[in-house]
Amino acid sequence: MSGGGTETAAASEAAAGGGHRKRDSLGTAGSPAHLIIKDLGEIHSRLLDHRPVIQGETRYFVKEFEEKRGLREMRVLENLKNMIHETNEHTLPKCRETMQDNLNQVLQRLQAATDSVCRLQQREQERKKIYNDHLIASENQHIIQWEDFMKDQHNKQAEVDEEHRKATERLKEQYAEMEKDLAKFSAF
Repeated sequence: MSGGGTETAAASEAAAGGGHRKRDSLGTAGSPAHLIIKDLGEIHSRLLDHRPVIQGETRYFVKEFEEKRGLREMRVLENLKNMIHETNEHTLPKCRETMQDNLNQVLQRLQAATDSVCRLQQREQERKKIYNDHLIASENQHIIQWEDFMKDQHNKQAEVDEEHRKATERLKEQYAEMEKDLAKFSAF
C-alpha cells in the first residue's frame, strides 16, 4: 500500500488538521490514529487521486506511440530506400536501354522519312523544271509560229494589195476603154 500515496497522506493530514497542532494532538507517528489517517490517505489517493496512474499511462502511451511511429517511419524509410535502390539498379538502366533502342529506331525511321521527302522534293523539282522547260519551249515555238504567221499575213496583205492595185488598174483601163467606146458612140 505504499507508493505515491504517502505524500498525499501527509498533505491530507496537514490540510485536515490545519497545521502541526492537530498532528501533535492526534499523537505520535506510531499511534493508531496516525495509522488510520495514513490508511485513509492511501485509500483516498487510490480512489480519488488518479494523477500517478494517468501519468504512468500517459508515459506508456507516449512511449508506445513514439516507438511504433518510429518503427513505422523506419519501415517507410527502409521501403523508400529499397525502392530507390531498385529504381537506380534495375528500372533506370532498363528505361535508358529501352529509350536508346527506341530512339535509335525513331531516328532511323526519321532519317528514312527525311530521305523519302528529299527524293520526292527532288522529283517534284525535276518535274517542275521539265514542265517549265516545256512551257518555255512551247512559248518560244508559239512566238516563232506567231512571227511566221505575221510575216505570212504581211506577205498575203502585200499580195492582196498588189492584186487590188492590179485589179484597180485593169478596171481603170477597162473604164477608160469604155469611155472611149462611149465617146465613139456619143458622136453618132
